[in-house]
Amino acid sequence: MLVLVTYDVNTQDREGRKRLRRVAKQCTNYGVRVQNSVFECVVDAAQLKLLKKALVDEIDDKKDSLRIYNLGNRTKSNVEHIGAREALNVEGDLIF
Repeated sequence: MLVLVTYDVNTQDREGRKRLRRVAKQCTNYGVRVQNSVFECVVDAAQLKLLKKALVDEIDDKKDSLRIYNLGNRTKSNVEHIGAREALNVEGDLIF
């Protein structure tokens, strides 16, 4: 299934900047960055559970925000890209 992970980490202090890097790192373990704080991840149910746990463990829920959108299995019909940056096929090979 395709999930969209978005986050907003408070970076006003050093710890916040560290959290931001750790959250981004966790997301890169499961998917592809499509915008600054937005990742598209193709995962199964078990991987999604692991991803959620990893992200929840990294954020400060009093300062940061995390949103996960489950777009389902029919990814090509659920995602429309318009603009300058070429859309990646998240189901294809990720070697450039």
